[in-house]
Amino acid sequence: MMEERSLIQQMTSRFRPPTSLLKIMKKLKKSELKENQTIQISGSKSISNRLLILESLFKNIEIGNLSNSQDTNLLKKALSENTEVVDIHHAGTAMRFLTSYYSIQDGKTTILTGSKRMKERPIKNLVTAIQNLGVEIEYLENEGFPPLKIKGKTITETKVNVPANISSQFITSLLLIAGKLENGLEINLVGEVTSKSYIEMTLNILTRFGIKNSFTGNTIKVDPFINQQSIINYEVESDWSSASYFYSFAALGRQTIHLKSFYRESTQGDSAIAKIYKDFFGIETIFSEADHKITLKPDPDFIFPEKIILDMNNCPDIAQTLCVTAAALKIPFEISGLGTLRVKETDRILALHNELKKLGTETEYTDYTIKSTGFGKAEESIIIKTYQDHRMAMAFAPFCLIQEVNIEEEDVVEKSYPMFWEDLQIILTENS
Repeated sequence: MMEERSLIQQMTSRFRPPTSLLKIMKKLKKSELKENQTIQISGSKSISNRLLILESLFKNIEIGNLSNSQDTNLLKKALSENTEVVDIHHAGTAMRFLTSYYSIQDGKTTILTGSKRMKERPIKNLVTAIQNLGVEIEYLENEGFPPLKIKGKTITETKVNVPANISSQFITSLLLIAGKLENGLEINLVGEVTSKSYIEMTLNILTRFGIKNSFTGNTIKVDPFINQQSIINYEVESDWSSASYFYSFAALGRQTIHLKSFYRESTQGDSAIAKIYKDFFGIETIFSEADHKITLKPDPDFIFPEKIILDMNNCPDIAQTLCVTAAALKIPFEISGLGTLRVKETDRILALHNELKKLGTETEYTDYTIKSTGFGKAEESIIIKTYQDHRMAMAFAPFCLIQEVNIEEEDVVEKSYPMFWEDLQIILTENS
């Protein structure tokens, strides 16, 4: 055990980013939004990471417009290397997907570890489900948390129960390997399903590759896959989570923005941003089928609501964006369905509560909700802490249309959207 921990420490230090990088401050001067600028966002991180697992398992996929996010690059690197210790740093998706992936690598033992924060993010429900399928997984430090020692085997069990009100990535992790199991897999979701749209995204991808599945009530069934000889090409749609920040810019700046490589019939749950911002902020989404471009067009006659009440159970990752937009416009809000946000890169509900104060917005929160209780004057010098969470940095950036804002740890955006700050230079002009 001591030798394994020493090996983990060596690998972790190799991937730890320099402290100097983490402390860089991004200064966003008070700006105005340019009219009719166009942004090309890279492929969806959620779709890309699912496809990388399937590509490694079935070998008959060619992927176009792969995400350039740090998370995707870390997952791609892990899948390409044959090492005993795999360090995925902050990449939560990679941790969950690889836990199942290494569980079916018969005869291979893998130690799966990550950053200090990753070792604080619970994974017990997924590990328990895989253990119930007959795989030996050991916690190397704290019970219920990474790092993990996984002894891969051939799984023959066919049924497993998984709590439904946890991260949908636990469920997706199992779904991605299900077609590789010789008897397939039946997953019984216990309780209320959260982030259902992400589960449906995974099932849609499986269907596209000929892996038969069904989702009836709280039961998901996946049949074993018969490998096809022909290569399947998959062009990844751009990331709707990343698009959400431009919806916020359009809502505050009231200028038109164009975004490339988005589809009307999207499988991404965060495409809900289009309806949300139309209903509450008057941002119309116009689809151009010919070149897969969307136009975010503000309605000049829109009357803002007296209050925003919304359950975001199916799209919690865009809650931060919505709260900042509402705070900037001083529209009272009451957002529910946020239970999964407490176990993300940081406790996002608490982080929102803390940082919205700097914008002059007071809030109350529970484990599942956050609501505004009053609006005052923003701090004269706003410094937003990101808590090493990429979405905190990007969600608060649009406030620069109201006043100057400084974002700590600017490099955290590399996790999902490395070109974010460069793309802001395209759409913004600083006030002189």
